[in-house]
Amino acid sequence: MPGVRLPAEWEPQSAIMLTWPHAGTDWAHDLARTLAVFSQIGSAISEHQVLLSVCQDSAHETLIRRHLLQAGAEEQQLRFAHAPSNDTWARDHAPITTLNNGSPVLHDFVFDGWGKKFAADLDTAINQVLHQQGVFGNAAMQQHALVLEGGAIETDGHGTLLATRSSVLDPVRNPQIDAIQVEQMLHETLGMERFLWLDHGELSGDDTDAHIDILARFVDPNTIVYSSAPAGDADHAALQAMFEQLQSFADIEGQPYQLRPLPFPGPLHDPDGRRLSAGYANFLITNRAVLLPVFGVKADAEAVELMKDCFPTRSVVPVDCRPLIEQNGSLHCLTMQFPAAMTITSSNVKQDRHDST
Repeated sequence: MPGVRLPAEWEPQSAIMLTWPHAGTDWAHDLARTLAVFSQIGSAISEHQVLLSVCQDSAHETLIRRHLLQAGAEEQQLRFAHAPSNDTWARDHAPITTLNNGSPVLHDFVFDGWGKKFAADLDTAINQVLHQQGVFGNAAMQQHALVLEGGAIETDGHGTLLATRSSVLDPVRNPQIDAIQVEQMLHETLGMERFLWLDHGELSGDDTDAHIDILARFVDPNTIVYSSAPAGDADHAALQAMFEQLQSFADIEGQPYQLRPLPFPGPLHDPDGRRLSAGYANFLITNRAVLLPVFGVKADAEAVELMKDCFPTRSVVPVDCRPLIEQNGSLHCLTMQFPAAMTITSSNVKQDRHDST
């Protein structure tokens, strides 16, 4: 749509949001180890921009602030807001922000726990709670009936959508809406002009119906990095079919994309033997760095070098994400960026009804 644009992740940002785990989430059994990873991520974000931390209440905020400062976070970059939450996957429940004639507009899509797989009644309400508390300044927020997660869409900043049909055109998420209607909605709300739909691609252990942010990512308007697996691995056939389809796509200049395979970390399993959705595509781009999930394996070093080559003006920060993938997500899934035109402030609610005191 004229004047409406969804920025690419590498464009200037004002802040990144994290929704923090607590004893009422699935992280409760391993909360200390999880908080340490979140704190490392939050501290790295705060080096270059504002970190918005969504906490349960004042007591939770106090705990999170302490963890962040112990991890070396820049205190002047920290902002806090209070909202109850089911879980922590901000990429999927946070607002998606467009620039409409240069001004930020927040889009509050429905989050239903990836097709009603998990409870999400609190998570899908977070954006409205934060907006009412003044966290997003004067930015307008539009509510939409479409079920859509931020991890399901990838853009080059020039009106191109890269996504899997399985996670966006899902009859469970959006019954009675066809692809043409979805494309029209995404054109009107996010300014999408070109639609690159993947019919293939999947990682074992994933429960998002193949979110694009674990499979293939733009690193510039002409280059896509993608997950791969060797012949004989359970994920090889689906990822190879995805690669072949990526080869058929053209960039905004009408040329084939430069396609760069991400290394294979190997099949990783939890203590019960369940395969985990480990991969390097779930990286986060900040203003001056790339935060890269790593897993304590040999392929980590190769992934770091590839990211350095893709982002020569940014530092690459490896983050051990083994505690995260045990809950079927990773680094990018936990975070959501806001464009530089946004102003993010701490909540104007100093003490709320969710507090224990």
